Amino acid sequence: MTPGRAGRTRTAGPRAALLLLLPLLLASSSHSGGGAVVGAAVTSSSWEEEEAEAAVDYGAALSKSLLYFEAQRSGRLPHGQRVAWRGHSGLTDGLQQGVDLVGGYYDAGDHVKFGLPMAFTVTMLAWGAIDFADDVRAAGEWGHALEAIKWGTDYFVKAHTEPFVYWAEVGDGDTDHYCWQRPEDMTTSRQAYRIDKDNPGSDLAGETAAALAAASIVFRRSNPHYAHLLLHHAQQLFEFGDRHRGAYDSSIAEVRSYYASVSGYRDELLWAALWLHRATGRADYLRYAADKAEEFGGVGWAMTEFSWDVKYAGVQVLAAKLLLEGDPEAQRHRAVLEQYKAKAEHYLCACLGRNAGGGNGTGNVERSPGGMLYVRQWNNLQYVSSAAFLLTAYSSYLSSASASGGGGATLLRCPAGPPAAPSDLLALARSQADYILGRNPLRLSYMVGYGRRYPVRVHHRGASIVAHKANSRFIGCMQGFDDWFGRGRANPNVLAGAIVGGPNCRDEFRDDRGNYMQTEACTYNTAPMVGVFARLHRLAATEAAAADGGRCRRGTADDEAAEYCR
Repeated sequence: MTPGRAGRTRTAGPRAALLLLLPLLLASSSHSGGGAVVGAAVTSSSWEEEEAEAAVDYGAALSKSLLYFEAQRSGRLPHGQRVAWRGHSGLTDGLQQGVDLVGGYYDAGDHVKFGLPMAFTVTMLAWGAIDFADDVRAAGEWGHALEAIKWGTDYFVKAHTEPFVYWAEVGDGDTDHYCWQRPEDMTTSRQAYRIDKDNPGSDLAGETAAALAAASIVFRRSNPHYAHLLLHHAQQLFEFGDRHRGAYDSSIAEVRSYYASVSGYRDELLWAALWLHRATGRADYLRYAADKAEEFGGVGWAMTEFSWDVKYAGVQVLAAKLLLEGDPEAQRHRAVLEQYKAKAEHYLCACLGRNAGGGNGTGNVERSPGGMLYVRQWNNLQYVSSAAFLLTAYSSYLSSASASGGGGATLLRCPAGPPAAPSDLLALARSQADYILGRNPLRLSYMVGYGRRYPVRVHHRGASIVAHKANSRFIGCMQGFDDWFGRGRANPNVLAGAIVGGPNCRDEFRDDRGNYMQTEACTYNTAPMVGVFARLHRLAATEAAAADGGRCRRGTADDEAAEYCR
């Protein structure tokens, strides 16, 4: 049996996030063969040599990031499916309940469709596509980004069968974890669970509303009818979540051990309101976020994490953006938005290490010796990727404010240390992206399929078993454990673009399929990095063009870089 993921995916709530220092991960074992690096000691000189010789290819990382979402698809796969080792799966989802719940994404290495992290994944994909649209387009990945978002939003629309009914989950973690099978062979329960007026789930309704509202902005030009449909469902779901308040894990016991909403539902309602304001421009949504700011903790919690569960830092950054861009409607709520902005800056200063006070939970985010932002031992790279996104986004907002203000540079002022320029925030985001892509003490890329060395024993059922198309012989529930899970060899299928849980606080990592704390990848690890990689790719190309004297080398292999020096 694969152990449950209560510790891996559950994040501490605001109190725990601010007050607790979690136990450090045990030291990892030494190299385990197969060419994957695990916990090996690396001297600083050898690390520096490796850094000098290997340039980071953000364009390749972006492409692989979007490819990963195709590997996580549930349902009937399209003709353009690029991940050839995957096949159709979950084709009867919802049948038992008389609804069509075919589609959506598996969250990680199992086959449960968990609504809350799936919605956050899509929100982050959409936010990246909104803020860095030109960068994604310039990299030639706009179509794939739209496909990744739409695969999720199509499912959300299906799952919202009535104004006050939303299907929260298909399958359950307990029975799923008893089996090790390919999704094409699934024999585990596909029971579906829902929230409704009598069994509320404001956190799930709010996050899904945020995802749909953000996606409606993405599709507004290319598919206005679809954008209108998404916005309609977003508004209904927000009304549902606000009118019938309650935590979804109080209504659905099956999620408590896997994706319990430890932070509660108030952050998601604020999050949804601000995304609906951004999508519609309607004053009432902004007024909601202002009026509920204190009651719902939006201006109270000073956070050092941003995740699928804890949205406060994201809420605060969205609110700060309104002030920085001089939104006329924001001036009516300037006093409360300034409080939001102060909390956003606390998060960013915490990442920079410029808050007064100590480590994680009391002032600043801890760092590993190799420079990785460190929040907690289980799947730490989810916090790294979400931090990298907020740093990149806020850097862009500060730069835009400086350009439009006419009064000099707009800086981030922290309690300790000098004011931070937009370039400082972006530099930290870039360092975290580089760490993920191999510039770390182990010289190991934590994005599967990227670079020369990356985890090859990823904790993922489909990737770890021979592809169904290569061998269609049925693999039973326990047979997968016997024949595939326990073997020490590399996975037969490369889960390209997946960002695994990553190393511990000492930069140690053990590439073992059973080490699911470190080797399981999740959709919400990779989703924030799509926008980050797109931005860094374009900047790198601009830098390359500048280093070449600003000359646009038409008709060469460097046409992409040439595009930026028009």
